[in-house]
Amino acid sequence: MSGFGRGVLLVLLATVAALLASAPALASSRQDVTIASADGTALAATFTLPDGAVPQGGWPAVIFMHGLGGNRSSTLAVAQGMGIGERYAVLAYDARGHGESGGLIGIDGPKEIADVKAVFAWLRNRPDVSDTRIGGWGVSYGGGGAWNSLVAGVPWAALEISMSWTDLADALVPQGLAKSGVIAGFLGSLDPKRVDPEVFALRDAAFAGNLATVRPFAAARSSLPALKGVKTPVFMMQGRRDFAFGMEHALAAYRALAGPKQLWFGLSGHAPSSGVAADTPAMLAEGARWFDRFLRGDTAAPLPKPVAISPESWKGTPVRFAGLPKVVTPKATPFAKRASFTQSGRYQVALRKLARPTEVFGSPVVSVTASATGGWSRVVAVLSARTPAGKEIVVAGGGVPATAGKRTYRIALGNQATFLPKGSRLTVTVGSSSLAQSPGNLLYLDLPFPSTARLAVAGGSLRLPQLATPVSR
Repeated sequence: MSGFGRGVLLVLLATVAALLASAPALASSRQDVTIASADGTALAATFTLPDGAVPQGGWPAVIFMHGLGGNRSSTLAVAQGMGIGERYAVLAYDARGHGESGGLIGIDGPKEIADVKAVFAWLRNRPDVSDTRIGGWGVSYGGGGAWNSLVAGVPWAALEISMSWTDLADALVPQGLAKSGVIAGFLGSLDPKRVDPEVFALRDAAFAGNLATVRPFAAARSSLPALKGVKTPVFMMQGRRDFAFGMEHALAAYRALAGPKQLWFGLSGHAPSSGVAADTPAMLAEGARWFDRFLRGDTAAPLPKPVAISPESWKGTPVRFAGLPKVVTPKATPFAKRASFTQSGRYQVALRKLARPTEVFGSPVVSVTASATGGWSRVVAVLSARTPAGKEIVVAGGGVPATAGKRTYRIALGNQATFLPKGSRLTVTVGSSSLAQSPGNLLYLDLPFPSTARLAVAGGSLRLPQLATPVSR
């Protein structure tokens, strides 16, 4: 898993290439427009209309919002892949600081939410578009904007949100320790001249552990506290394996929402997944049906069971559940190995082979008893597995700040769904960064320590949540 920022760009490019290759044309009526936001910032957009007479009340419409570092071409390709251009007005726009739009990137802050409101109002005010049947589709950064605009009062008739966050602090600074590789990768994909300097100041504060500065910034960009009881229909598409935005964001939203809701845990996502996967066409087709039901009133087909999980070996259909699936957490597996090391070293222990196929589902928890001395200030743990075929799988990683002296650290790893075949051997690696597990594991970078820093580990345990009945084989 390398280069989260580069991965986002590859997600967008892959989406464009894959969907354009297989989808019909979007719509014959197309125009590029400029929409002024509340502060006068010019937002570049593309607007398409279906052929034919405008229906009574105007066309239902969908606004598409792209990922960080992308532009509207990628989301126009998604609309094309969904095949909705023949029955919906479509508006895709370049987010502030992206593409041909003006302004500086503020990471879905108040200015970006004002932009969504301006785009929504521009579309709603058109005589050929329905006032009450406007939906939104957002991916990653655009998904965060969709969530945040919803709780800010944008009257969406329906939403679809793909591989995004509901709690930015939990996404980027979980347990008080910055996912430095994710943050650096995202920001490294951007032209720094187009980014609000506040964003880089917050990056530095996060890397330094200054949460008093980070928390207000993140709170202003998090929707979860305001989602409870919201009745807007929302279809969530979250990655099974996404080390930037784990499954917890969609799970928490699913529990909070009071209206119609669907949740699809799929094969696409940020690293280590890819933006387009084997189940992407089926997931987008279900998204088209979601809009048809809640924007066009098409109730001919009943809604499927609301929770879908794609098996890792995709055979054409997900496994469906009437609610969130049953998860079991067997008794913790202890390990007693001892080791003491400096920043360049690591603690690594191989655990038992799995006696049965296991589908990890949720956040594994590594507990380690350790003594930090000489300025050692963080403890990072990575859970990996080697399959009987010799393939190494990084299941998840996590980290916490460390303090001087001996204590037991409870480290919740990333919330993921990973299938491990029978006979796979689990390994726990502990160090100053995720690079201790592998030089290619850039989740937590190896930020500097004093040369005197040392960590002594005296053992610990692993708790492994898993689906009661695996969906993969």
